[in-house]
Amino acid sequence: MEETFANFSKFGDTKSAGKELDNKKFSKLCKDTGIMGKLVTSTDVDICFSKHKPKGGRTITLKEFEAILDDLCVKRFPKKETLDDKKEAIRTLIAGKGPKTAGTTKVSKKGGTERLTDTSKYTGSHKERFGADGKGKGLEGREDIIEDDGYVVGYTNKDTYDQTH
Repeated sequence: MEETFANFSKFGDTKSAGKELDNKKFSKLCKDTGIMGKLVTSTDVDICFSKHKPKGGRTITLKEFEAILDDLCVKRFPKKETLDDKKEAIRTLIAGKGPKTAGTTKVSKKGGTERLTDTSKYTGSHKERFGADGKGKGLEGREDIIEDDGYVVGYTNKDTYDQTH
């Protein structure tokens, strides 16, 4: 359970130590782990979060997270007999899980997007920015690299002085 808490608290925040969870990340945790569904709605999750977070605070700690799970387990598992069975069920439901990122960023293939992003059809100076495999050349493809060899740019008889004299 601590691992799941840390995974979601660090998600999308490189500076996070994994000790606190805000409402947005807690809602994501409930959706991704399967707590939220027909029996537990997003409103229920928000109410439980607000009830257990410190007054004036915006985040919860692991201790408060456990208290919220104890509240939500009653609503999520109404058919379980005892409260301990319900608590055990909700903890096994979230055990070892992390945030899901599937489907968050898809490449659009509609309309002219595919045609406009096909690097094999680029011409002129834009074509020089990409290699034969379609990957960008980075800085090399964007800037003119100045050669410090003493010749004027575009001089065609470069390095021929020694041959003629």
